[in-house]
Amino acid sequence: MLPKNILITGGSGFLGRALIKFWLHSGHSISVLSRDPRKTQKLLGPSVQCLQKLSDIPKNTRLDAIVNLAGCPIFGGRWTAKRKQQIRSSRVNLTHELLAFVRELETQPEVLISGSAIGIYGDQGDTVLSEEFGSTSHDFARQLCLDWERAALEFTELGIRVCMIRTGLVLDRDGGLLGQMLPAFKLGLGGRLGNGNQWMAWIHRQDWVAIADRLLVDKHLSGAFNATAPKPVTNAEFTHLLGIHLHRPTFMHMPALLLKSLLGEMSSLMLGSQRVIPKRMLESGLAFQFEDLDSALDQILVAK
Repeated sequence: MLPKNILITGGSGFLGRALIKFWLHSGHSISVLSRDPRKTQKLLGPSVQCLQKLSDIPKNTRLDAIVNLAGCPIFGGRWTAKRKQQIRSSRVNLTHELLAFVRELETQPEVLISGSAIGIYGDQGDTVLSEEFGSTSHDFARQLCLDWERAALEFTELGIRVCMIRTGLVLDRDGGLLGQMLPAFKLGLGGRLGNGNQWMAWIHRQDWVAIADRLLVDKHLSGAFNATAPKPVTNAEFTHLLGIHLHRPTFMHMPALLLKSLLGEMSSLMLGSQRVIPKRMLESGLAFQFEDLDSALDQILVAK
């Protein structure tokens, strides 16, 4: 495969860093849009070009792909009206800005890989959720993902292939969900959330990178793709297995009412149930390195 010129937003984040490392090793040229280019440059190294504004990119620049992962943390605090607007604008508005930028380029990119999340399905209990599932939920997370994807799909009007990654709970040691959970679990303070019956659609970060890479190179793929492992687990199962791997008890329990009191509407991210499977990626022939949670936790917690 020929090296590609790729522009990434959100490149300094948990997913962006892993993706950039992989693509640099594959010989691609990476540019990153960042609010703080100096800080991002130190984080990502000299092989990455860091830019502060889209206007810093000449209109005759040839970009083969744009990967849009930017967005302020959705777990960054209670969902006040102001916070919701920040979350929304950092995703939807930026996608619109990227579209305006692309319209001005002399040569348009082949593909847009846009972030999204499994929050688009809403709370669906034990229902198995593949990409064609249509939810009628009206919660904030679902509406956010819907609007984000609609903004991304506007790129198709320019003849650009659009792929949307509906990301689940990404696991690795140095960030993401597991990075937040490990301190408490190592102290023996981990436990199930609510009744523990809610499904958790997780994915190892290495498999998420493999999905993004497949979407970059396979010109036959477009539309929405679930970035989750083939075998989701319930919160109770996740808690029990993590305790086993850490050799710690998991007797603590966070009641649903307490979570709702502490986090308000944001508690839906922890108490909602989403039994998501990556149907389209499996049909594309992608082989997951970590299909089950036990093998993923073993690699993350033991191999390092």
